[in-house]
Amino acid sequence: MSTPYAAAVEERLLRYVQIDTESDESSDTMPSTAKQYDLLRPLVEELKSIGAQDVTLTDYATVLATIPATIPDPAHVPVIGFLAHVDTAPAFTGAGVKPRMHRNYDGGDITYPDAPGLVLSPAGSPYLAEKAGEDIMTASGATLLGADDKSGVAVIMTMAEALLSDPSIPHGTIRIAFTPDEEIGKGVRLLTPEDLGADFAYTLDGGEAGELSFETFSADKAVVTITGVSIHPGTAFGKLVNALTWAAKFVNLLPESTRTPETTQERQGFIHLTGMDGNPAQARLGFILRDFDRDGLAAHGALLESICASLRAAEPRLTVTCEITPQYRNMRYWLENDMRPVELAAQAIQAAGLEPIYRTVRGGTDGSQMTEKGVPTPNLFTGQQDLHGPLEWISVQDMARAVEVCIGIARLSAK
Repeated sequence: MSTPYAAAVEERLLRYVQIDTESDESSDTMPSTAKQYDLLRPLVEELKSIGAQDVTLTDYATVLATIPATIPDPAHVPVIGFLAHVDTAPAFTGAGVKPRMHRNYDGGDITYPDAPGLVLSPAGSPYLAEKAGEDIMTASGATLLGADDKSGVAVIMTMAEALLSDPSIPHGTIRIAFTPDEEIGKGVRLLTPEDLGADFAYTLDGGEAGELSFETFSADKAVVTITGVSIHPGTAFGKLVNALTWAAKFVNLLPESTRTPETTQERQGFIHLTGMDGNPAQARLGFILRDFDRDGLAAHGALLESICASLRAAEPRLTVTCEITPQYRNMRYWLENDMRPVELAAQAIQAAGLEPIYRTVRGGTDGSQMTEKGVPTPNLFTGQQDLHGPLEWISVQDMARAVEVCIGIARLSAK
């Protein structure tokens, strides 16, 4: 199935996914892994080669570039930004990706040469059933694919090439940003509205064709530290207060049938235990807290605090602390006051022959933080599916449709 821009966007994604850019939440560097430069630096050269201006790789590992306006008086139209992140999720390895193309997909099961027994099927991934006749890209079963979010990078680069090669397309000034570390919540931490230089923007980091999101989770990170009393186990009677034992008790006091990722859906928030480590002297529990509403998010934090208080009451010799750090907030709180970026994207989606699908994101995007910083940044589709694992896949035609929508946004904004 041939679609304008399909060949160009496919070629780019095939190149990009073979570069390992996995981020690392435990790292304090920027970016969290040096190998993200293995894609960031080539993107600088690629942008220069297609004629982009003001191409920069910042000291906070973000590639910035400009597509100059083609209309006579660009000062009277908004400057639009397009963002995508280069890192892949540390939840599953992205090293040694071997992309596979399934041409003219027949609608059946897809198997993997490096993972016998692994099957991608329309039964488990219903959107796949709609992609018969399209070209599907997967990995080989041993890695994730990396379409999250290298598909967004490929879409933006293909849009940029199309606009720069055809000055007859009317548009205002366009800004591009390729960011690191989105998967660990640090992608645009240092990107300022002044550096981005856009009146509003879009992240290209969404799912099925037509998807347009202007509501995400609000997110906090929590670390519970339990300090006990350590002593030689041979003389521990009446003295040892084992921090690991009390950490296990803390976990047992958490909800099991509610407020967990596996028991919630749609607009329900959760408390997710992400890590445990320590020894009898001290143990640490890591959590992420998610909710669409401020009150719900605060309630998750209050529950952790109440369990801390219960442990202190049960064993006064314990020291139990809970440190909660804000990560990002629901972009709806700002976008609902000015829906013009959303309305513009919806018009472009319809002009591309699609219907807008308004979907809340049970996660966050760089757009969440940029919106909070004052640059309204809803999220657009690229087609990426079944993320953060070996079943990840994408339709080339969906990516090409995303290119059309981005070009449509540029056209419409010039009016």
